[in-house]
Amino acid sequence: MRVALPSSGFDGWRAGVAHVHPLLPKLKTPSMRLLILVLILLLAGLQFRLWVGEGSLAEVHGLKSEIAAQEEELIRLRARNQELQAEVMDLREGVEALEERARRDLGMIKPGEIFIQVIERKAQQTTPPEVKR
Repeated sequence: MRVALPSSGFDGWRAGVAHVHPLLPKLKTPSMRLLILVLILLLAGLQFRLWVGEGSLAEVHGLKSEIAAQEEELIRLRARNQELQAEVMDLREGVEALEERARRDLGMIKPGEIFIQVIERKAQQTTPPEVKR
């Protein structure tokens, strides 16, 4: 009668190694070594392209940030275009906007008005002047 004793797991490991052991002599052949070398070089080449080469992760990240910046610029320019379009419509339809523009940009006045231009002084320095010794 056989009694089963609890295993430490070491016996299972030995059984697994026994299955791999017959493959080890085959790795010693020159054709297998060449195949392993080719696979390692292929893996290294793919890793290089992934991290450094054209279309790498760094390049993709840079392009995505560039696209985001361009989209922000596009939003800003569209808002500016809408403002300019509204101003054009206002100038075409209203006399008040045209009159305001002529007064502000060209300095024009109505007959009977007096033009007064106020020139503001620059802010004086807050630091005391230097004393010569």
